[in-house]
Amino acid sequence: MRRIRRLVHLVLFCPLSKGLQSRLPGIKVKYLLVVWLGIFVGSWVAYMHYSSYSELCRGHVCRMIICDQYKKGIISGSTCKDLCEERSLLFQHCLSSSPTQQVYSGLWREREVIIKCGIEEALKADSHPDSVPRRDVVLFDKPTRGTSMDEFKEMLLNFLKSKLGDQPSLAALVSRIIAMADVNRDGKVSLAEAKSIWALLQLNEFLLMLSLHEKEHTSKLLGHCGDLYVTEKIPHTSLYGVDVPPFLQSLLPSVVHQIIHQWFAPAWPRRAKIAIGLLEFVEEIFHGTYGNFYICETSFKNVGYNDKYDFKMVNLRKVATEMTIRGFLKGRHCEQNVDCTYGKDCMATCDKLMKQCKSDMVQPNLAKVCGLLQDYLLYGAPPELKEELQKQLRTCMTLSGLASQMEVHHSLVLNNLKTLLWKKISNTKYS
Repeated sequence: MRRIRRLVHLVLFCPLSKGLQSRLPGIKVKYLLVVWLGIFVGSWVAYMHYSSYSELCRGHVCRMIICDQYKKGIISGSTCKDLCEERSLLFQHCLSSSPTQQVYSGLWREREVIIKCGIEEALKADSHPDSVPRRDVVLFDKPTRGTSMDEFKEMLLNFLKSKLGDQPSLAALVSRIIAMADVNRDGKVSLAEAKSIWALLQLNEFLLMLSLHEKEHTSKLLGHCGDLYVTEKIPHTSLYGVDVPPFLQSLLPSVVHQIIHQWFAPAWPRRAKIAIGLLEFVEEIFHGTYGNFYICETSFKNVGYNDKYDFKMVNLRKVATEMTIRGFLKGRHCEQNVDCTYGKDCMATCDKLMKQCKSDMVQPNLAKVCGLLQDYLLYGAPPELKEELQKQLRTCMTLSGLASQMEVHHSLVLNNLKTLLWKKISNTKYS
């Protein structure tokens, strides 16, 4: 046993020892060095994976904070009892990409769901306990005790105007929010219920889910507790049905990525149906019921579909309201257009004489989406359709974001593309 321990010690710590070959006849030092390096690299990868997982995945912290505030009576919600008392809302697999925005797949009432929760203030409080107020004071500070129902409705209306603009349909949205806040359906909104719905509305994704629910291109909201909310799970979270694992993405060339996507992509008629849904979503957010919205990271990773091949917007955090972008651009200094970029690709024009950003987008939603759909639709397209489809996609990709072109021209291009795709798949099993 002592000899084995000594051998392991030599392999791990003394691979270049001069006496190693004499101790292990017939085995060359370079092979042992390879083994040692393999063990070292494997251990390092395992350590990095564990440390990144423990940093990103803090579902237990999220549950602890939410349930603590629920038991104190600070917050309320339709999932609080299941989460904190019956423990029937289960966190399963961590999907978080940021430690401050917790995302988990889960199980609730025998249904697969997605659970989302922000713990940014809690993390700050942990790191600076003396200088930062508690999260329940920071986040759940409005409305205050004594606020009347009419005052709360006015608060909601003014908030929505600041986020969505002065739209005629906002009164109906306020009524919907009030109905959602009234968890126990007693016709009244308690202070805990009001604080919970107000905190949720501060989350861009939640606000957009409420604003864009009509055509069901976004995940269905199933419940909430404080600022934690539960949505339906979208089975396919990428346009291509499968994505290359993150640790391989930087290692594989783009050609290999393309081949993998083509391998696993749905059949062309199903892709056409998904594309029609995406075009309908672009139509919906352009002069929609609650104003204009912009997709600020046009990637196949942010859009997906369900088992019926209906399009679903996976990541609404990459969508911004017109008011948000205008607020970002207002008075912003610039030298060139790239200085006027909100998010990843919501780029406005720069007035080079005044050195300030203008409000006109360089590229509208439709042009960016058509760029995304080009490879997606042209691969495997029916031969009799391919040439016309390519022509229409090229026309679409050259669209400008100037206000003078936004109305009639964009609608015409979008409808032509939808009609071309729909004619090919209508009256078939794919429609």
